[in-house]
This record gives sequence, C-alpha cells and structure tokens, in this order.
Amino acid sequence: MSGDMAERFAPRMARLREAMADRGCDAFLADHAELIAWISGYTVSETLYRAIIVPMDGAPCFVLRSIDAGPCRSGVWFDGVATFDDHEDPHGAVANALTAHGFAGARIGVDPVSYGHTVATAQRLADLLPEACFVPMPGLSDRLRACKFADEIDAIAAAAAIADRCMLGLEGHVLPGLTVREVAAAAAAAQLSFGADDGGPGPILVSGGHGSGSHVDFLHGSGLDRTLMPGDILHVELTPRVGNYGARLMRPVFVGDPPAGARETFDRLAEFQDRQIAAMRPGAAASDVDALLRTAVLDAGLRNDYGNVTGYAMGLYARTPRPSDFSQSFHPGADFRLEPGQVFHMYASARGIAVSETVLVTEAAPRLLTTCPRRPMEG
Repeated sequence: MSGDMAERFAPRMARLREAMADRGCDAFLADHAELIAWISGYTVSETLYRAIIVPMDGAPCFVLRSIDAGPCRSGVWFDGVATFDDHEDPHGAVANALTAHGFAGARIGVDPVSYGHTVATAQRLADLLPEACFVPMPGLSDRLRACKFADEIDAIAAAAAIADRCMLGLEGHVLPGLTVREVAAAAAAAQLSFGADDGGPGPILVSGGHGSGSHVDFLHGSGLDRTLMPGDILHVELTPRVGNYGARLMRPVFVGDPPAGARETFDRLAEFQDRQIAAMRPGAAASDVDALLRTAVLDAGLRNDYGNVTGYAMGLYARTPRPSDFSQSFHPGADFRLEPGQVFHMYASARGIAVSETVLVTEAAPRLLTTCPRRPMEG
C-alpha cells in the first residue's frame, strides 16, 4: 500500500463516511463505476458484478474477478482484494466478503440509483444476506463526487490542455477533399501523443450547414466517410481524459469560406455563453444560470426550441453506460446551487454552430479550464 496514495484518498473516504454516519451505516457497498474509481483509484468494467465494501473503520475491500486481481492490486491504495472465478456467483462472492468482515447482519448503505445496483442485484444480495439491512442512499455515488478535490481538478485541467492543443492543431489542416474520418483520425492520434488516456476524440462531423431553425442534431450525428467540401462547417468536440478525468471543448471549423451568417451566429452564441459563465459563482441557482443562455438564444431567434441542457457535470469517467454525466445539469427545472469545486461542460449550439468550454466553479470568479481562443477555427 502506498502511503502517499492513501493520503490522497483519505479526504474522499472522510466525505463518504460522513454520509454513512448520517444514515447510521456500518458499511457501504459501492458498485457504481465512477464511485469505485473515486474510492480506490482503479476501475473495471462490469463484465461480471464487482463492488467495493467500505467499512466505517478500517480499509475497504474490492471484490472482483480473479483475472482482474493483479491490475486491481497495483492500482488501489489498500490491500483488501477478494476474488472469484468466472464460473462462480459474483453476488455470492460479495456476500461472502461482507460476512467475512462481520457485516452479515449490519446496516449496509447502497445507492439504488447506481447503474451497477440493479433490481436483480438488490434482490440477490437480500436473499444471500437476510439478516442485513440495506440502507438506500439514492444518488450518493454522484453526489459525493460533485465537488472536486485539488488532485481531481489538476487532472481535468491536464485534459483541458490537451483539448486546447489538439483543437489548435487542427487549424489549417481541415481541407476540402479530406474525409471526416481522416480529420477524426488525426485528432485521435494527436490526443494520444499529447498524453490522453485513449484516442477517442469525441464527435467530429459535418454540422449540416447554417440556416434557420434549431439545427442541433449535428451534435450527435454520424458520417465519418463524408468528403469535406468548400463551405462546410465541421463540428469538432474533443473529449480527452487523463487518469480517467475528462475535459470537453467544442468549436466549429470552417472549411473554406463559411456560409453567410455563420460567424455572426458564433459571435452571438459566444456572447450569450460568456454572460452565462460569468454567473457561475457559488450560491447561484443552476436554473437561473441556464436561463441566461437559453432565453437569450430563443429571444434572438437562433433556435425555434431548446430541448437540451446547456451544461452538465464533468469529472471522472469510467467504463459506464453513460458518456456524459447529467447528475447535475443546467435546464429550467434544475434545483441545485453551484458550489466551489464543481466542474461543468457548458455548451451552446444553434444553426450548425456550437461552442463549449470546461468551467470550474471557484470561490472567486469562474475559471475556464479550456483556454482555446473563443472563435471559429479556420480549416
């Protein structure tokens, strides 16, 4: 066990145990992939059920497939690793580990909102441990991680620097005749060479052109084999991760001369978003921050409707079903207030144009972790 690593994770354990104490829990069972990584420093896919047992006192215990034991022991800050072979019952292995730690009849906290804690999992564990009391703590897996510690912010800032560098590196190299795939491949290679965990650059695709109405479906479109033509707008969203912590950055890339009005649309979106970001201070209501952009875009006639959020939580990403974290997001019904240490991907889009930043909420002014010039990129 690394003493430095244990010290790094101690504040996280204290935050979790405070929540456990509030509910009178003897232990907590973490099966949410990002929370597993946040607690231990190691994450693994849910090919078979896996979990971490966190007692109120003492070190955690990771329960997972035996084939993953080596990387797990190398990645975590504690010694407790219990394993099962692939032909064995994973839930049975977790129940056995809970019993071995004296929790067969204990109060065990669980997060029923965790996508690892399915109805089947809850029922199976209840059957295996009939004397235990499973205490529901809905949303805890995301809530614990909402305000980042300094080391987490450093990792996100490192990812943001990669996004900035990669975006600027595309300028002057997105030319007519190239396919979108070739541009995406260059971005992926650049992210890897700059230190990202992997080469997945995020959505890169032709926006569909500039015109009236919403034209926002390009944000999640496809078409990697499209050949770029003069006048195209290439939507580029970069999503590098460093140590599983991600940052995001969107800019349009103009291939040749852009369509009429495209630059003006970008300038208006950036102006509205600047006002929104400036309002991201501790205590601000998320719904009010959202309205600053949403209302301005609609009033300006840049979109006919606005069905998507204007920002969402950033931070730790693991092997999960969700590529974006909407546990805290900006929309008219958002009911949370901003706190120092939160990090968000704030994005605005209309008429085939999108702009976004990764933003840190601080005690003072909001801080842009992405620092790429707020202008369209020229192909």
